Amino acid sequence: MEANKKRNSGKKNLVVSQSQQIYLEGIRNEKVRVNCVRLLILVLFVALWEVCARTGVINDFIFSSPSRIVKCFVSMCADGSLFRHMWVTLYETFISFFLVIGVGLVAAVLMWLSRSFSKIIEPYIVVLNSLPKSALAPILIVWLGNNIRTIIISAISVAVFGTILTLYTGFMEMDPDKIKLIKTLGGNRFHVLTKVLIPGNLAVILNTMKVNMGLSLVGVIIGEFLAANEGLGYLIIYGSQVFKLDWVMLSIIILCIMATVLYQLINILERVLGRRYS
Repeated sequence: MEANKKRNSGKKNLVVSQSQQIYLEGIRNEKVRVNCVRLLILVLFVALWEVCARTGVINDFIFSSPSRIVKCFVSMCADGSLFRHMWVTLYETFISFFLVIGVGLVAAVLMWLSRSFSKIIEPYIVVLNSLPKSALAPILIVWLGNNIRTIIISAISVAVFGTILTLYTGFMEMDPDKIKLIKTLGGNRFHVLTKVLIPGNLAVILNTMKVNMGLSLVGVIIGEFLAANEGLGYLIIYGSQVFKLDWVMLSIIILCIMATVLYQLINILERVLGRRYS
């Protein structure tokens, strides 16, 4: 009797295992199909762009073409100018990103620590977050000059106010029972912050980092449009002024690739921290 039960249990586990394998295989096949369709759309778009440029449907001087962009890429790599512009933009983006996260986290913690301070400062942060940041760029140039500080502060202004509001909201929505438990066990505000608020809002912080990476890049490009002689933003604005549209299109493509890679880096960090704290 017991032997029959074991055999039946083994059959059930086998059925579950086979069903699980079929389900996982379906998920893998779906991912493959999605990636193939994405790649096909990209290839068709590039091919259509090239054909239209070669047949005269579009003016390749104005719209450029994939072949011209590749030639421009090779020539700029040969003289090293492209790598210099890319490095400048990446450097400014990373500095802006880490400053935004640091300032946003500190400000949100201060607002959480003092309700009076949060009530005083929150309306100003909401107004500054709603203000079009491109309007500040000319003022920053006059105040700070045409240099890298202007670009970095311009990038920070794009993302920091939204970061403060998002993190502060996450802190305030934390489960009060967990906070009471820490205080009941003799913990102070520092323990609440390090044991409850920060770990409990890890997903919020990581999602904010994902958004801020893109916003920092946007802010850097806005700053480079107005106050730079290097960087991809400078290359775009200068290329449009002298009608070298190959530079413009190449810079835009590199920015798309750069934004994708930076976003994936945050995804990797999210997976690493998820495995560690799950």
